[in-house]
Amino acid sequence: MSHWLIVTLLGLIEGITEFLPVSSTGHLLLAEHWLGQQSELFNVVIQTGAVLAVLVVFAKRAQELLLGWSQPANRDYLLKLAVAFVITAVGGLALKKAGLKLPKETAPIAWATLIGGVLFVAAEQWLRGRKTTEAVSWAVAIAVGASQLIAVAFPGSSRSGTTILVALLLGLSRTSATEFSFLLGIPTLLAAGAKETLDALKDKTVPHESWSEIGLATLVAAVTAFVVVKWLLGYVRGHTFTAFGWYRIAVGAAILLLVK
Repeated sequence: MSHWLIVTLLGLIEGITEFLPVSSTGHLLLAEHWLGQQSELFNVVIQTGAVLAVLVVFAKRAQELLLGWSQPANRDYLLKLAVAFVITAVGGLALKKAGLKLPKETAPIAWATLIGGVLFVAAEQWLRGRKTTEAVSWAVAIAVGASQLIAVAFPGSSRSGTTILVALLLGLSRTSATEFSFLLGIPTLLAAGAKETLDALKDKTVPHESWSEIGLATLVAAVTAFVVVKWLLGYVRGHTFTAFGWYRIAVGAAILLLVK
């Protein structure tokens, strides 16, 4: 198979799965079983395409928050996003300095994907009939920022899945939990992509990367993620995350059975 076709398919998978609560890492791992393994740099950088798509989708909301800084509600929301990001950034750097790397074994990623699915199914059962709020509290902001570190430490748990799940369990509505998770993902994933790129450029021992192929995969991820995010925002207004939970269970089981 053409390498250009391979990176296009991987970009498509990244765009579909990055912001759905299903673990993009798990899906890329499963795909790379047949398409060939890519570098950690490739997998991190193509995330930026999905992030840029979210920025376009939320352009109006972002403009409202930034230009309306003088309004207490907007300022409060931005401060909560900033604190959540700082928690993730500091914690992520600490984990990186401690030597944390993407596991070579597939089993931990598969189990994180599967267990996350079980938690979503269980959480939606527990949340049935309970009241939720649209307002993001400081407890939610801090917990969501910390929960992103779970996705860093346990690839396969899903950044968006973990943050949305934590927010739901703390009483936030599905729409508000999804929005906060997505907006927080913008600086988080852009920072991760920028750091990984700079580290690769500085490290002369890193194997040569085809930046044209990375660029293509990133573009494909951006276009795909735009469509997926628009769809998901509409979906959560009238549906639970239970279907995603069962899907994750199936993907986690598939990785355990198929990828050795």
